[in-house]
Amino acid sequence: MAENNVGSWESVSPEAQEPFAQAGPAPAPQAPERHHVVSARDLSTSLLLKQVKPAPTTGWRKALYQLSGRYINVGNSAKEQRRLELTKQVNQPLQGCYKIALLSLKGGVGKTTTTATLGSTFSSLRGDRVIAVDANPDRGTLSQKIPLETPATVRNLLRDADSIEKYSDVRGYTSQSGHRLEVLASDSDPAVSEAFSAEDYSTTIDMLEKFYSIVLTDCGTGLMHSAMQSILEEADSLVVVSSGSVDGARSASATLDWLDAHGYADLVSKSVAVVNAVRPRSGKVDLAKVVEHFEQRCRAVRLIPFDPHLEEGAEIDLDRLRPQTRNALLELAAAVASDFPMSSFAMQDRL
Repeated sequence: MAENNVGSWESVSPEAQEPFAQAGPAPAPQAPERHHVVSARDLSTSLLLKQVKPAPTTGWRKALYQLSGRYINVGNSAKEQRRLELTKQVNQPLQGCYKIALLSLKGGVGKTTTTATLGSTFSSLRGDRVIAVDANPDRGTLSQKIPLETPATVRNLLRDADSIEKYSDVRGYTSQSGHRLEVLASDSDPAVSEAFSAEDYSTTIDMLEKFYSIVLTDCGTGLMHSAMQSILEEADSLVVVSSGSVDGARSASATLDWLDAHGYADLVSKSVAVVNAVRPRSGKVDLAKVVEHFEQRCRAVRLIPFDPHLEEGAEIDLDRLRPQTRNALLELAAAVASDFPMSSFAMQDRL
C-alpha cells in the first residue's frame, strides 16, 4: 500500500518534473544604468529664474500695474492672452518660403482686399519679408491697396530676371506699405496681363522665394487663365474667399468643387475659407450654415466683419481698422500659420 501511495519516479507527471528537468536560460546581464552628467546646459533660464507673471499690456490692468509701481500684477485678461497666443503662432519660425494662393470664382467678394490685409497682418507681426503678387489677368488692383512707390510690374521683373542677384535688386520693382507688406504689381494692360504664363509665374516665384519667407498670390476670378496651373502647383495653401451672400458662398464652394475634380484635393483639405464683410444680425442668410458647410471642406473658416475703412476700396492702413476687424485678421493669419512647416530645431524645442 505504501508503495502504491508513493508511486515510482516513472509515475511522476511531466509537469511535476519540468522545474527540475528544464533549466531556463541564464538572464542576460543588465546594462549599467546611465547617470545624468551634470553640465552647464542644466543651468537653463527656466530653472534658475523664478516664474514671473507677464505684465498686463492693455486696459485697466495695465494702468493698475503702472500706478502701483509694478507691484500689483493681475495679469492679462483672457481676451488679451488669446491675442498674445495668436500673435506667437503667426510669428513662429518658418522653414523655407510659404506660398499662399487666394482664390474666388466670383468678383467683388474682397479677394484682393483679403490679400492685402492678410499680407499686412503677417508683415506687421513677423520680422522677415512678406510679398503679395498680383496675378490677376484682368487689370489687377492689388497695387492700389498700398502707397505706390514704383510703376514697375512683374513684367519688368521678368525682363530683368538675369540681373537679379540680391534682395535690393528685387526691391526696386516692388512697393511697400507702412506695415512692411511689399506688392509686385501686374501690368495695367489686360492684354499683357493675360500673356502672363505658367512659366512666367514659376520664374517669378523662383526669384521671390530666395528673398521672402511668405508669398501671397492674388489670383484672378477665372480658374482657366494661363498662370493658374503653375499657381496651384506652387501653392502650399489656399485661401478661398467668399462674401456672406448666397451666390458668394455658392461660388466659393464651386471653386472647391473644381479643385477637387482637377486633382487638387490635397490643397482643398489644407485650404482656409474666408467669409468677408459680415454684418451682425443683417440679411436672411444663415451664416452658421455657411460656416458649417465650409468647415466640412476646409481645415479652417474665418469670418471678417464689415469695416468702413475696407469699404472705401482705397489704400489700406491696418491702424484705421476697427479692433474687431484687426482681431479677425489675426485669427485668420494664425489659422494660415498653423500649417507653416517648422525647422527641425523649432520642432525639437517644442518637444
